[in-house]
Amino acid sequence: MTEHEQASTPVLLFWMPVAAMAVVAVADVVAGPGVGFLPLVSLGPAFSGLVGGWRRTALTGAVALLLCVGLGMYDGLFEERRGFTAMVSVAGVTGAGVAAAVMRSRREAELASVRSIAEVAQRVLLRPVPRTAGPLQAAVSYTSAVAEARIGGDLYEVVASPHGIRVIVGDVQGKGLAAVETAAVVLGAFREAAHDEPDLVGLGERLERSVARELEGEKFVTAVLAEIGSDEGVVFLNYGHPAPMVVRRDGTVDFPQPPSYALPLGLAHGGEGPKPYRVDFGPGEQLLLYTDGVTEARDATGSFYPLGDRADLLKEPDADRALEVLREDLVRHADGPLHDDAAMLLLRYHGHGEGKSVPIA
Repeated sequence: MTEHEQASTPVLLFWMPVAAMAVVAVADVVAGPGVGFLPLVSLGPAFSGLVGGWRRTALTGAVALLLCVGLGMYDGLFEERRGFTAMVSVAGVTGAGVAAAVMRSRREAELASVRSIAEVAQRVLLRPVPRTAGPLQAAVSYTSAVAEARIGGDLYEVVASPHGIRVIVGDVQGKGLAAVETAAVVLGAFREAAHDEPDLVGLGERLERSVARELEGEKFVTAVLAEIGSDEGVVFLNYGHPAPMVVRRDGTVDFPQPPSYALPLGLAHGGEGPKPYRVDFGPGEQLLLYTDGVTEARDATGSFYPLGDRADLLKEPDADRALEVLREDLVRHADGPLHDDAAMLLLRYHGHGEGKSVPIA
């Protein structure tokens, strides 16, 4: 076993083979040869094969054989078949343990390779957002509901286009690889259209057409698009997504709602899309876009996460640290693994000034 393997193995499991052989040896000496404890020495290599590498299993098996010989001579068992039977038992278990350890090592190597490829794919799909874009500082947090995964059905992106800073945060219906594939379609369309379309409505229509071509049945994607220009304001286009949170300089919190309800991407089927609406957003203020995995996280009593009441956690000077503090608070509230992916994108407007929410028609 390598030093890394030894460090990653719990102490109890690491020493279990030695403890098992020691207990059997003491019991055999105390109880005498009549009880028949000697074959149980094979527990050492058996446990070692479960938690260690093949080299450690083979070494444990060799020690077990020497212990078996010593105890057998002490008990006088080699004058009959019992001593040799015990040795064969230890040797057989050691061989099986070595084979099991080799097979496990191969599976672990294959799994590590698959994870490495998955991590590369994840970085391509949800690449790091720029830390600064125009007058904005950006930070992102993603907590996947799937164990060992970094992404799922939630998506986000920030693009500095000739028409302003354009942002998307979305949530694909469903989970698993199908949701990741749909997220890739939406992000690919957004990254291309964000540079080409002169207005946010046109960008949304491009996304709707792309999603409609790819999705089947009643699948859909909720999303909110945002565009921050040079006029200290942000324009939203909301496709059935939770309202963004705006934290003002004085600490007050707004959740600006769209002027009318709109269907998610993939469900419009050529119908009327959402209406854009504008919100003042100036220096010293913060904008948090998130998915429903945040606000729908429940504690042990079934209460939803009170995002608006936690806005003061975003006072940290560093945007990444502020978002991490909020994420840690969310995980504590859930009191265990999240049941849905939770993505958060924080945008901070550099400088100082005042702003207020003013929706437009």
